[in-house]
Amino acid sequence: MAGAPLRVLACGDVEGKLDTLFSRVRAVQKKSGAFEMLLCVGNFFGSTSETEWKEYQTGVKKAPIQTYVLGANNQETVHYFPDVSGCELAENITYLGRKGIFSGTSGLQIAYLSGTESLSEPTPAYSFSSKDVMELQTSLLSTPKFKGVDILLTSPWPRDVGNFGNSSGEIDTKRCGSVLVSNLATSLKPRYHFAALEKTYYERLPYRNHVVLQETAQHVSRFIALANVGNADKKKYLYAFSILPMNSMDSAELVKQPQDVTENPYRKSRKEAQKAKLLLGAEEEPACQFFFDLSKQQGKKRPSDGKEGRHFQPKQARKPPQPTGPCWFCLASPEVEKHLVVSIGTHCYLALAKGGLSNDHVLILPIGHYQSVVELSSEVVEEVEKYKSALKKFFQSKGKRYVLFERNYRSQHLQLQIAQPGTPYFYVELDTGEKLFHRIKKNFPLQFGREVLASEAILNIPDRADWRQCKSTKEEEEALSKAFREDFEPFDFSLL
Repeated sequence: MAGAPLRVLACGDVEGKLDTLFSRVRAVQKKSGAFEMLLCVGNFFGSTSETEWKEYQTGVKKAPIQTYVLGANNQETVHYFPDVSGCELAENITYLGRKGIFSGTSGLQIAYLSGTESLSEPTPAYSFSSKDVMELQTSLLSTPKFKGVDILLTSPWPRDVGNFGNSSGEIDTKRCGSVLVSNLATSLKPRYHFAALEKTYYERLPYRNHVVLQETAQHVSRFIALANVGNADKKKYLYAFSILPMNSMDSAELVKQPQDVTENPYRKSRKEAQKAKLLLGAEEEPACQFFFDLSKQQGKKRPSDGKEGRHFQPKQARKPPQPTGPCWFCLASPEVEKHLVVSIGTHCYLALAKGGLSNDHVLILPIGHYQSVVELSSEVVEEVEKYKSALKKFFQSKGKRYVLFERNYRSQHLQLQIAQPGTPYFYVELDTGEKLFHRIKKNFPLQFGREVLASEAILNIPDRADWRQCKSTKEEEEALSKAFREDFEPFDFSLL
């Protein structure tokens, strides 16, 4: 019988800011309870680490959680790692080693590869080569009934990770990152893959590890890049998640596919696959739009786990329907105005409304394309409720009240709840708990909710009833987004 999921923290480049990191970890554990371990990717040490590090090395200070780190990514920090096979650096701080597999008593399997991709021979002490990758692959792929690993830790991003997925922001994933890491992720099929070095946060939509209708269903993979500790832009550098080891999960549960799953970003043409084989020297087969009358930094996420396949082809979870035209609300769409996004969870995100009724008028939207809440999976509904709860606390702290509504009528992207799929309706929920539901039978004003809220009887801002007359410049919108993120941050569960 499966045990309880393990609670794990992952962190980006620490760069010697140990006090900042561990202070944050203590705060998280005080608020959310104990975690099993902390996994650090990227540069653990920085150019000015010496004084602060000595206090941990000598026992004056102690890490509040068992911490596992990767090795050096540059010549300046090589001396901090005395044993390439891994060793304890200080109490509760362990260097995993150059490459290998770490298996805990729970059965959780963590593959790791230290350093950056080597462009020269012999390989520097802070780099890895195609030979290192091949040896790590071989050690795992030769294991009987190998399904994949629970977690993969690398410092560089995998090249092309953004293919078929949501935007990675300013990072060009076709040029950034390591091809060897992409190959490693392809063969090891990690359920979670963490990386850093680019000083930004990016959580890619989960991707498949099988070809639909051609291969037995397998678990999905999630790639998460984390920012550097204590960065001035408050980008997410600490990621909390729960995971049940793969070897203790039911196969049918393991292979469940989330609604927002995408194709594998590393799948190559036959010609490109042949090049990869030669490089490695080994053979490889080839809306819900919630409207709040209200007043964050992108954050992110908790997992929904998939599971392993049997010898038959399980029925795939239904993919959300694709938009019939450009959708302003799909996070992966080029139409979405990403500067308005103020928080990103695992399945949903918050964005300021375009031409909002007020400066704190926000939308809750699913990351995938859904027409209404009744189409959502249970995981997405659960996260919607988390955002509603967080926003309620946020506005109460400001002495404000809110109202939310959803119109499932002549809308492509989910904009809330109740009724059978496909049934047009208008739904309103007040912060006091009252709920109003109206089934739409014929024509219905598309801006009804906004017009009512803007009326003299409620907000008394009739001149803002039409959002098209309330547009701001992009600079003004960016300033509003920044202000909202900072105010909302203490209530934002996605940052944990």
